[in-house]
Amino acid sequence: MFYKNKKVVVSGGSGMIGYQVIRKLLKFGAEVKTHTHNRPLNVVDDRIEVLENINLEKFDDCMKLVEGADYVIHCAGKIAHPSDVPTDFQVAMNQIVCTTNLLEASYKSNIKRFVDINSSTGYPDRKYPITEDEYWDDEPYISYYGYGWSRRYREKVFEHCSHLSEMKILICRGTAIFGPHDNFNIKTCHVVPALINRVLKDENPFVVWGSPDVVRDFLYVKDVAKGVLLVLEKGESMRPYNLGYGTTITIGEIVNTVLKVAGKNPKVEWDNTKPTTIPFRSCSTERIQKELGFKPKYTFEEGLIETIEWYKNNE
Repeated sequence: MFYKNKKVVVSGGSGMIGYQVIRKLLKFGAEVKTHTHNRPLNVVDDRIEVLENINLEKFDDCMKLVEGADYVIHCAGKIAHPSDVPTDFQVAMNQIVCTTNLLEASYKSNIKRFVDINSSTGYPDRKYPITEDEYWDDEPYISYYGYGWSRRYREKVFEHCSHLSEMKILICRGTAIFGPHDNFNIKTCHVVPALINRVLKDENPFVVWGSPDVVRDFLYVKDVAKGVLLVLEKGESMRPYNLGYGTTITIGEIVNTVLKVAGKNPKVEWDNTKPTTIPFRSCSTERIQKELGFKPKYTFEEGLIETIEWYKNNE
């Protein structure tokens, strides 16, 4: 098997995506090397080497992290609250600095493959599922502007590195992701954890920001991990792959599904005065499906059931 006895570094191993990536790697027979920074690791296994208090903004820490590894999976990075995305320069800079440091450390350490979990926030505004080749056709949507450009910049750094090195650089552009171990802090979390958090507090009326007609493509985090490892194993270097469910869902449908799974029936009110982001965001998944055979296992509702159950047991 591809991963058996390989040492794989997972940055951000204590985060939502990193946690699931580590679990799958262990299942596939890999050895894992990861780190802690702001929160503890949620997986305990003898096959995991954990470096404590690693800061990816420090290049020397990145060198320590990648030492002795075969592959690197970059899951780490600060995430901004939707209302802060246009002005949160620290988040944008963190994305650039950490990614550049880890990439350079991987290059200097002769890592064979480096996979980056990037974001669809770098895409321009389109009213249809956008393809990978349209990434640079226009500027990022205004509400993602600075953050979107930071996501684009990292891919330009990858392009530069690919001309200097034989290291295989693989890129996943994730859509909206949710699942256990997400950020459920009501002041800073995104839409799905915010809805779960509030509905389980029996808020009534249940006030939702923005419009019920806003469209997204949500992918459950276990399917994200599946897709990331597929790209690392079978993907083509410097050929980005959109990673999403492949069908859209409105925020109104999301609210209804959260209420259904939670068994709640409050009065729902929509507040259009509150900040929102791009009205339609969905990515074509034709490339990853046809070229790599990716197929999500979980529907939105199935992923939501697991997420709510996890939250109830861990809040």
